[in-house]
Amino acid sequence: MALFIGTHQNKLDAKGRVSIPAQFRSVLKKMSHAGEGSAVATMYLRPSHQNPCIEGWTELGFEALNAPLADGYNQFSQEHEDFVMALFGNACSAETDKEGRIGLQASLLAHAGVTDNLVFIGTRNTFQIWEPAAGARRLAEANQKAKAAGFSLRPLVQA
Repeated sequence: MALFIGTHQNKLDAKGRVSIPAQFRSVLKKMSHAGEGSAVATMYLRPSHQNPCIEGWTELGFEALNAPLADGYNQFSQEHEDFVMALFGNACSAETDKEGRIGLQASLLAHAGVTDNLVFIGTRNTFQIWEPAAGARRLAEANQKAKAAGFSLRPLVQA
C-alpha cells in the first residue's frame, strides 16, 4: 500500500514553484490513472476546512470522494450543495513538471499562510502543506492529543 508518511521541509523557488517530495511523487503516480511509470505526478489540492493548510490528494483518492455523495445526500438538497461546493469548489488539479515541481495558487498559499518556506506532512492517504511553524505546532498538538487519549494500535491478528 502506498502511504504519505513523514515531514519534509522545502521552499518556493523564484517562480513560486515547490518540489514535491520524491516519496510523495511516487505515491501520487501509483494512485493515478497514468500509473507508476508516468513521468509526472497528478494530484488535487484544496484548502483544508479544518486547518490553515493545503490538503493534497491522489487523483484516484479525490475522485473516490464522489461515490459516497451519491449515496449519502439528496442530490437536490441544500445540504448536498453546501457539501459539494465546500469540497470541490475550491479544489484544483495539479501536475508536476518533469523535475517534480508544481506551482501553488496564491489563494492556497494565503489560506496556509505560506510565503517562502513550507513543510509537507504525510497523513496516510493524503498530505498537508503548512507554513513550517504552524505545521510543527499542529504536529505537536496531534501527538499530545493522541497520547492523552491513550492512542494505541490494535494488535495484528495473524492467520
